[in-house]
Amino acid sequence: MSPEQDVFRRAPLFTALDDEAADSLRASMDSVKISKGNVLFAEGDEGDHLYVIVEGKLKLGTSSGDGRENLLSILGPGEMFGELSLFDPGPRTSTATAVTDAKLLSLGHKELIPWLAKNPEVALHLLERLAQRLRRTNEAVGDLVFSDVPGRVAKALIDLGERFGKQNPDGLYVHHDLTQEELAQLVGASRETVNKALADFAGRGWLKLDGRAVLITDFERLSKRGK
Repeated sequence: MSPEQDVFRRAPLFTALDDEAADSLRASMDSVKISKGNVLFAEGDEGDHLYVIVEGKLKLGTSSGDGRENLLSILGPGEMFGELSLFDPGPRTSTATAVTDAKLLSLGHKELIPWLAKNPEVALHLLERLAQRLRRTNEAVGDLVFSDVPGRVAKALIDLGERFGKQNPDGLYVHHDLTQEELAQLVGASRETVNKALADFAGRGWLKLDGRAVLITDFERLSKRGK
């Protein structure tokens, strides 16, 4: 299995299929390339496609009427988004923007329905994915109500580390590609408050800052702070 095949087979759309069926479904999908900073689709756009990330990272966010932005999630290789449009085609509920240059696979509503009829186990995996998304949304709402900003920052860094981190002799190196403003949007706080939390964690020896990356040197203590 090639590295690209290994990546897209991790997506919920493919995990229930055998190799032959997965290759056939992959052949029916379109390849999409998007450059860093470009918008794939905007909140309110009509949409009937889901996307699987093969390379790179994208962010999903929303904006308020007064222009404030909220970052919902950061997604990387093997992750899927836009699946709501397959079951309920209509306006997009968020804006998808490339954090880095990225390569995606795209599948439309009309192409998926026949697959669901022939492979009902795929529908179960997609429903599981939607349930996980709802659970994370509920957790995020709870965090905004009950957790302080340092706790939310710690939890976000642990999540990014578990998905994008690479272990090295000094700790877990997490190249998240986010600006400080984007990290603040992700935890629902001001940049100044988030920077203060990061400086405090660094002062305690839990992590080291490195531009759009962080080296987590004490995963256990940072994880406890995020609970």
